[in-house]
Amino acid sequence: MKLLISALLLLFNVAVFAQSNQFSGNYTRTLGEEGKHLIEYKLTLNPDGTFVFYSYSNVKGGVPQEANKYGKGKWIAKDNLISFLTNKQEDFDDKYTLDFNNSTARFITKNPRDKSDKVVKTKLQFLESKIFWMERIDLFKI
Repeated sequence: MKLLISALLLLFNVAVFAQSNQFSGNYTRTLGEEGKHLIEYKLTLNPDGTFVFYSYSNVKGGVPQEANKYGKGKWIAKDNLISFLTNKQEDFDDKYTLDFNNSTARFITKNPRDKSDKVVKTKLQFLESKIFWMERIDLFKI
């Protein structure tokens, strides 16, 4: 009986780890052009369930014209939805100031059963976030 339970737990852990590897990786999005307005977003989902986010903006005539913003925390996946969590004591300091609590993104990829030539870029589409400029942003997997 103990052997059966151990085997089931091992299979469950392998399945959970394999599922998180589907989502983990680097995601990016660049809006604008060099020399004009430029906004870049970079998100890294680590296989251990942590994430790091970086945003760079250079807006001509903006106040401030150039800005760097950072965020970090943990992520969990359920079906194709990824939820982001930040712990105020661990994930915030002078550099990491973005609060990703209650942020949710949908993982979008081509369905493996779709045998057509249609190209679907793998991406995360943010559905909701306390960070107003993150809602409806698509970040593409690289």
